[in-house]
Amino acid sequence: MGQRSWQQVYLRKCIAHANIKSRVDLFREEGNTIATINGCFDLLHVGHLHMLYLASKQADILIVMLNSDASVKKYKGQSRPIHLLEERMQMIAALEFVDFVTVFEESTPNAVLEIIRPDVHVNSVEYGENCIEAPVVKKHGGKIALIPFIEGFSSTSIVEKIKQSEATSATNS
Repeated sequence: MGQRSWQQVYLRKCIAHANIKSRVDLFREEGNTIATINGCFDLLHVGHLHMLYLASKQADILIVMLNSDASVKKYKGQSRPIHLLEERMQMIAALEFVDFVTVFEESTPNAVLEIIRPDVHVNSVEYGENCIEAPVVKKHGGKIALIPFIEGFSSTSIVEKIKQSEATSATNS
């Protein structure tokens, strides 16, 4: 039996935009419930892992919807993302509890949510029950599940720590 490359393995978890509807229809025909979660997931950290794991417990299948690089730039600024889309897709796909990964170009995942029509959409409590995704999810009978935010873990705080470390190193040189 031949060994598959990492790229072959991770690409099995990636769903192209054009294939989302047919894949979701198949999942539903097989009797599966679907949970979704979206984000940049730029600098993967413990807070992300916590959210993604809990999201995976909400349904039979977890689909992670990643912001495209252009979408991240609009949302986080021109210096982001740190990791390009393909790298972020590989990191998320490597997680055992993530079933599938897809991408959205828009500033919100609502167009993709309209196609997927998840049973549950997972978000951080900081965005609340009336998050921007709620109207689309609820319109199709889905619910919003809110996951508590773990204090001290954010990509922005990691970037700030790196900047402080570099400044301290430069001062001490």
